[in-house]
Amino acid sequence: MARSLCHIGAADDADTRLDALCAARGLYASRSAAARAIEEGRVFVNGATVSKKQAVAAGDTVVYEVDDEPESVVVYGEPIDLDIRYEDEDMLVLSKQVGLVCHPSVDHAHGTLVNALIWHCGEENLCNVQGEEADRLGIVHRLDRDTSGLMLAAKTDEAGRELMAQIQDRAVDRHYLALVHGIMAHDTGMIDAPIARSVDERCRMAVRDVPSAREAITTFRVLERFEHGVRDDGYSLIECKLFTGRTHQIRVHMQYTKHPIVGDPVYNAHGPRDERAQLGLRRQFLHSYSIAFEHPVTGESLAFADQLPRDLREALDGLAPRSLGVTEAGREVFALMEEAPVPSVEGDVFHE
Repeated sequence: MARSLCHIGAADDADTRLDALCAARGLYASRSAAARAIEEGRVFVNGATVSKKQAVAAGDTVVYEVDDEPESVVVYGEPIDLDIRYEDEDMLVLSKQVGLVCHPSVDHAHGTLVNALIWHCGEENLCNVQGEEADRLGIVHRLDRDTSGLMLAAKTDEAGRELMAQIQDRAVDRHYLALVHGIMAHDTGMIDAPIARSVDERCRMAVRDVPSAREAITTFRVLERFEHGVRDDGYSLIECKLFTGRTHQIRVHMQYTKHPIVGDPVYNAHGPRDERAQLGLRRQFLHSYSIAFEHPVTGESLAFADQLPRDLREALDGLAPRSLGVTEAGREVFALMEEAPVPSVEGDVFHE
């Protein structure tokens, strides 16, 4: 449960950034925690949501939401299979299976990527730079539970900070494969639409024009199109590139374009109503298939590719007879994937 508390800006609060004030006055445990709360629309200044950079004036009313103290989460190692593609003393590259949550929480106290990393590396051999929580060991960026594919993890704080800086500076080249509803007219495009917490449902994000919304940029290339059927309006296989890393970014942006991702249980408002149009998928057709970056210590250029896991591959194979042709970008991507490893660890796509 959440409680709403209030802070009235004092004279010495004047001209202080909102996130800095929230941390300095103890409204939240840290500046990063304050920034997250502001981004989620949980902080109001004089009744309005604002950005974390908003300067507070003396007399301003700051209303902020805090959660009741949750049960503590004990973090420990668990023998969970990992599909590791690269590992050295500083970092790992792995292909995350569907169903694997990145880090523990009250709702998912165990069975996470962090638990697996602790078992594989040892708690003392993982970075701890994602805030101050011990349940973020090794994590420098995240994939949704039901998004599969390549991601990075760090062993040392030095490597973790450098990888997070590369991500912040958009120097990590991340590409995803997505199958979306509808036949996309343009071969390429860019979606530049800010994302904030949804007004109606706090667990959802949405494209919104509000001060708390954060910049979100996604580009896409169409790889292959599939003609419409009796119960659907056709499909497009696309490659998406992230320039920012907002929560559910690709899923939100594709719904915004009225081409939601096939199988997405949350962001599918514009998709066909017939459940059979989801091609039997129990999760979104979204896979992190390519990642490139500089090694955080040596500076070496590294690049990795990953083939589709079985459930996505089977859905795509079922559409093959309806193909309207592969684009030039499709031929390029398919050639890259032919040389890539097949994911060796399958996750649970039928969890509740």
